[in-house]
Amino acid sequence: MNIRKILLSLLAPASALVFALIVASLALWAVGRNPFDAFSSMWDFATTSTSVASIINRAIPLYISAVAVAVGFQMGLFNIGVEGQYLIAALFAGWVGGNIGLWQPLHITVVILVAILVGAIWAGIAGFLKITRGVHEVISTIMLNFIAFSVIAYFLLNWFRDDPTSLNLKTPVFPESGRIPDLNWLFTALGFTEPKGIALQGFLIVAIGIGVFYYLLVKRTRFGFELRASGMNPGAARLSGVAPKRMVLTTMLISGGIAGMVGLSTMFGNLYSYTQDFPRNFGFTGIAVALLGRNSAVGMALGALLFGFMERSALILDLEDTPKEVVQIMQGVVVLAVVIAYEVVNRMIERREVKAAAEATRSLEAREEVAA
Repeated sequence: MNIRKILLSLLAPASALVFALIVASLALWAVGRNPFDAFSSMWDFATTSTSVASIINRAIPLYISAVAVAVGFQMGLFNIGVEGQYLIAALFAGWVGGNIGLWQPLHITVVILVAILVGAIWAGIAGFLKITRGVHEVISTIMLNFIAFSVIAYFLLNWFRDDPTSLNLKTPVFPESGRIPDLNWLFTALGFTEPKGIALQGFLIVAIGIGVFYYLLVKRTRFGFELRASGMNPGAARLSGVAPKRMVLTTMLISGGIAGMVGLSTMFGNLYSYTQDFPRNFGFTGIAVALLGRNSAVGMALGALLFGFMERSALILDLEDTPKEVVQIMQGVVVLAVVIAYEVVNRMIERREVKAAAEATRSLEAREEVAA
């Protein structure tokens, strides 16, 4: 029965990917491109050493963003504000990191802690509003996103700007002590050739640590049990002694703290400061990755890599005069199809369990009648 349940669970993502490929094929045919040739080009381009490194680099912030969202999802909280949380955290972390000079491990630690603190505070505002005024977190986090964008613009323009005469607004550049070495040596040690013009970001190790932390927090701690219990049945959790207001605030603080680290891979990896064109949309895409990975640490990692693969492979479509929007269509279809497929599979599993329970009950009643 367990094997059958596992196979049914695997059916959801597999069927979603097949459906996404079919839709993408139709889109490619609509623009006059042979889908088989397009998919072959995407695969060949995305499996080179340079592309593999790029895919992993793209997956790192998406994974961290997904973990931040998933912490809230476990309790039924929708932290839609990861976008604003990581951007404002990156701004303050970039300013602090560019203005201090410490022993390298300490310097890096300070920058990470600043990002965690700022992200937690920004998400904590939404948590505080929910437990004191009943403001729904979806509304407050969306509004806080727009406030964050304005705060960032004000501080970057008036306070944190490195060079007032430069048209390129940015915080001071990190000294060498504030930079994480790349992992190209590990990449080549695993049998890959040296990536060209790109470095495998060292923040990958931190991202893996975040995934391990998330798994242990949710699956191996009392807080994680209370978190999941509150998400599945808030009333029962409250009756068992779980303080709902404390759980809401703590969950939002943890979610925001993780969200604060989303932009650090880019900052430590190549920009070494916060700039006016700092990468955006990791927060919103992270929601899709969390849904795709079903809030599982491993599932979200695979989802982030899938999105990284599609984003990287879209470059070759653009070079071959094929609309790269086809990949965006594929991403959207994958998320929608996975959500629908998981719901269908869950209902199939529930029906099987109900049927098995009914058969077991009838069998027990039959034995009791014979015994009587």
